[in-house]
Parts: sequence; structure tokens; C-alpha cells
Amino acid sequence: MIFDVATALIWILYLALFPMAYYWFRRAWKIFINKDYSEVALKKGVPPANPEKWATVTGVVNILAGLAAIWIIIGVVLFIATGILIGPFDSFDGWNAYAGSTIWLKLIIDFIIKRQAHPIVWGKKKEAPQEQSGS
Repeated sequence: MIFDVATALIWILYLALFPMAYYWFRRAWKIFINKDYSEVALKKGVPPANPEKWATVTGVVNILAGLAAIWIIIGVVLFIATGILIGPFDSFDGWNAYAGSTIWLKLIIDFIIKRQAHPIVWGKKKEAPQEQSGS
């Protein structure tokens, strides 16, 4: 194996799957086990009005993305070490495509969930009635 820029990027992508899988599984754990909805559908750091409504969808997306990352990690190691194929991991193009698609789909689906949880309010914003002091 010749060490060049492409090889370095391949290893960076592969090694980046480990913390991403951990982070996604940790978020699913916080949502399903700890019932902590503080990271569900955040928009500018603010959760939606009803985060419980979006918690299940967000948790399932995190579990699926984590499982895909673990599948890629194990598949690449198994092919390199033993030659056993559990997916299209016999070439760089195969596992790279699945890893990239997993990352991009996770980002896109999280964006869609965030936009659905924080709907855009059209028209003029209503001003809150001001209280008058009785002096």
C-alpha cells in the first residue's frame, strides 16, 4: 500500500466511523432508555415545543445509522483479515459508497425532522398583549 493523500483520506473516513457510530448509539440510548429529549430536533440549539413527538423517529434514525456504520466497520475488517464478505466491501468503492451514503442520509433525515418539528410561521407575527400597570 502506497501512502499518499488518497490513502490518508480513506483511513480518515474509516476511522471516523467509530466515533460517529458511538455518538449515534449514545443519542439513541439517551432518547429511548434515559428519556432525555434535549437533543431531539434542535434548531439553533432550541428543542421543539413537543420533543416527545419527534423522539421516536430521531431515535430510530440514530439506531439505523449506527448499525450501518458498525456493519461497514465489521465488513471491512472481516474482508481484510479473512476474505469473508458480508456486504460490498471487497473494494474501496463499495464500502466508501455505503459509508458516505450513511453519513449524508443521516444528515438529510435529521434536517427534515428538524424542519418538521419547527414549522415556519407565515405572515405577520402577532404581538403579545402588554399589561398595563394600575397606578
